[in-house]
Amino acid sequence: MRVVVLTSARRGTASHHLPILAGSAQYQVVRVILAGSPTTPRGGLRKKLRKVMRIGPLGALMGYRMRAWYTTDVQALCPLEDIGVLCERHGVELITTPWVNHPDTVTAMKEAHADVALSLGNGYIASKVFTLPRLGMLNIHHELLPEYQNAQGVIWPLYCGSRITGYTIHRIDKGIDTGAIVQREEVPIHFGPRLRDTVTRTMVAVLDASAAGCRAVLEDLPAKLATARPQGPGRKWTTPSFGQYLRILRNHRRLRAER
Repeated sequence: MRVVVLTSARRGTASHHLPILAGSAQYQVVRVILAGSPTTPRGGLRKKLRKVMRIGPLGALMGYRMRAWYTTDVQALCPLEDIGVLCERHGVELITTPWVNHPDTVTAMKEAHADVALSLGNGYIASKVFTLPRLGMLNIHHELLPEYQNAQGVIWPLYCGSRITGYTIHRIDKGIDTGAIVQREEVPIHFGPRLRDTVTRTMVAVLDASAAGCRAVLEDLPAKLATARPQGPGRKWTTPSFGQYLRILRNHRRLRAER
């Protein structure tokens, strides 16, 4: 079975997962497509302004600060190599394209003759891309679905007073994080002294779990796809407002103290 990985980051989920996904007797990762970012995303500025108006300037500022928790802080605990270096080491072809939905990405996906593709760290993927592999395309969402669609991991379960996060592997459809669930696994939140520490430690644990889960899904893909289940009603989340952030902090202190 031929597998293609689509990613938008040189150091991200694909870098973490590729060494674990490589070397299976049941499938072969034949190509990684590394997509860049469009220089002028359509409607990007308007979307950002609407988001700032919705969550407020303090929420936007906190959202900007939290980015490092999911990127540089995670990489400090779990160093990630450049995807190009990893592809060379594992004998996987690397193709670069301007952005995820660019015609070059469509061509690269067509020419790979993939049975299935994996989205590891991308934004919205158009149907002209995700419909090309014979069995479709799967996404790994690092949160539980359908409860936490479009969510940043860990913080929203804490907002809801939960000690549990996790990951979901689902089919990609025309929505965002709405496709049928192929695999879903809970992961306990790993509490640290600060909210930042809790997010970082837990995200590393979720990455490790999702990599192992993804390999298991690929090695038994026909059966997993046959039992995929529609999500049903879900709830979408975005960057927290400052008031929501304060509730997350309060719940974090309470749940950590009650351990």
